[in-house]
Amino acid sequence: MDGEDRRSRLRSFALGGLVGASAVLAAARRNRQRRRGPGPIGLAAFEDAPCFRELVEEEERAQRGGGSTP
Repeated sequence: MDGEDRRSRLRSFALGGLVGASAVLAAARRNRQRRRGPGPIGLAAFEDAPCFRELVEEEERAQRGGGSTP
């Protein structure tokens, strides 16, 4: 039984090492992505969204009197 117990411990140790190594790699990858620079802050984060651009265009048309708004 002692040999089987050792194998079980060794298997558990190896599995734990693999899980730990994958967690380290995932954390390193996530940290690297953060270093690329901060994204836009506040309203600037939404200014490139298609729905925001569409809304601005509709408001500009309404101010010129050239379009209908729902």
